[in-house]
Amino acid sequence: MMRNVTLLALLPLLAACGPMALPDAERACIRDAQLAQHPRGMIGLGIGSSGRAAAKFELSVSSDFLLHSDPDKIFAACVQSRAGQQPSRPFSALPESHQ
Repeated sequence: MMRNVTLLALLPLLAACGPMALPDAERACIRDAQLAQHPRGMIGLGIGSSGRAAAKFELSVSSDFLLHSDPDKIFAACVQSRAGQQPSRPFSALPESHQ
C-alpha cells in the first residue's frame, strides 16, 4: 500500500519531465530567436522621491547573434527540444520576428 502512495506522489514530478504543448513551446522559444536576430536593450531614466537622478541600462547579446546563427533554426531547435516536434510555422512567419 505504501508503495502505491509513493508512486502516486512521484507522478506529478514525472509529468513535468514530459514535452510541452506546441503553442507553449513556441511562446517560450520566441525570445531565443529574437536574440539571434539582434541584441535587445533597455534604457531607463528617472528621478527618485529624494530628488536624486537614477539611470538603468540593460543589454542582452546572445552567442547565437555573435555567431550569426539563423533565427529560424534557433527557434525550430528550441521548439523541437521542448515539444518534441517542429514548430507550426517558422519564426520568420511570426509577427514577433519583425520587432
